[in-house]
Amino acid sequence: MAKRLVVVAGNIGAGKTSLTERLGERLGWQTAFESVADNPYLPDFYADMRVWSFHLQVFFLGHRAQQYLELARGPQSAILDRSIYEDAFIFARALHHMGNLSERDYRAYRRVFDLLVQTLPAPDLLIYLRAPASVLMGRIHNRGRDIESGIDAAYLTLLESYYDDWMKSFDICPVLTIRSDDLDFVHKPGHLDIVIQHIQDRLAGKEDIVF
Repeated sequence: MAKRLVVVAGNIGAGKTSLTERLGERLGWQTAFESVADNPYLPDFYADMRVWSFHLQVFFLGHRAQQYLELARGPQSAILDRSIYEDAFIFARALHHMGNLSERDYRAYRRVFDLLVQTLPAPDLLIYLRAPASVLMGRIHNRGRDIESGIDAAYLTLLESYYDDWMKSFDICPVLTIRSDDLDFVHKPGHLDIVIQHIQDRLAGKEDIVF
């Protein structure tokens, strides 16, 4: 198969990291993940979101753009855990809605984002993982990350509404939508086989399948 660049999108707890890891292992693709452990702004952000939201979003934007370009220019197929587009259309929008990102900072951020993404090559496929907020909350609770302890169902529902808006207008590349609430590609190899088959079909230009 020719080189492919695939990005995975979806709400918190939808299964992006697990799917990215397993697709990378199974298909021999390079993988790239969201910067959390080495993110210099996260501790300050969680201590005072209104002060540090703009700084955090700019850091994520630069980090993801660098990741994306390195993989796009490399010779090997690659898959990225979370797309650069979600930074603006989902998370910056949510921070602005909740009053943690001022109108001035939001507009400045979007201006830089819009200019930057115009320079990026389009991915070959966006995999959109969907699951109800109740399922996401259960997964978040089970993995027990301190950084996610403040997440509630209302926030996940807000993000879901933004994902719905974004998907209605997204036309940069083909999209494969997967309902991940009944899929277990971690413990059930057959489920991963199904997902891989649909990914390969979509990359080959065959009919899109929505789970």
